[in-house]
Amino acid sequence: MNDKRAGAAGTCFDAAQRRTVEAAMARIIPSDDRAGAREAGAIDFLDRYLSGIDIVYAKPDGSGFETLVGKQANAWRQRIAAVRQTYRDGIVALNRLSRDLEGGEFADLDEAAQDRVLAALERPVRDEERERESAAAAAGFAPPEPALQQIAAEMDLDFLPLLVLHTRQGFLCDPVYGGNRGRAGWEAIGFPGPETMAEAHGGRYSTLPYFAITDEDIAQGNGS
Repeated sequence: MNDKRAGAAGTCFDAAQRRTVEAAMARIIPSDDRAGAREAGAIDFLDRYLSGIDIVYAKPDGSGFETLVGKQANAWRQRIAAVRQTYRDGIVALNRLSRDLEGGEFADLDEAAQDRVLAALERPVRDEERERESAAAAAGFAPPEPALQQIAAEMDLDFLPLLVLHTRQGFLCDPVYGGNRGRAGWEAIGFPGPETMAEAHGGRYSTLPYFAITDEDIAQGNGS
């Protein structure tokens, strides 16, 4: 896919692929009394992200996106191409499993059936994680602490973990990247967020109140 054309169009998936991925995202972060991944436009974030390299890094002053050149541009093209292929193969596998287990394409199933298909798709991933943990325990290694941020490269992730990662990113990202529509993700976690990236970049907005431990936190037993 031509990066310039795709970036301008902001699309990577065809209509059927997009519908499948959006349906899966909607089960990963479902709607309840608050908006979920569908309402937050997580699919728009992903579709734009995989469309090319024109919208990878937003400029901190809010004036647009950085232009990637040279080795950095080539590295990002390779990365995005690999992730696109993971999605293409994953969508085919998801629909194949959906037909085998539930008799229809994933996006056409009801929510309960979709959940069963995703659970079946997740099972090998869970089994692999348990095997790694058991091997580490047998070798005398302590289990790893839960990661505070994503450390595995996207290119190393299988379809479902990759989809979960991107669903979370699309739900909680700065809206400039196409997701978190109407700040639905931020509202769900009680984070108002800055109006623009420029506001944070210019020092007019700080996230410190959300991370700093106050005397009140300590008094209430929320600090350490």
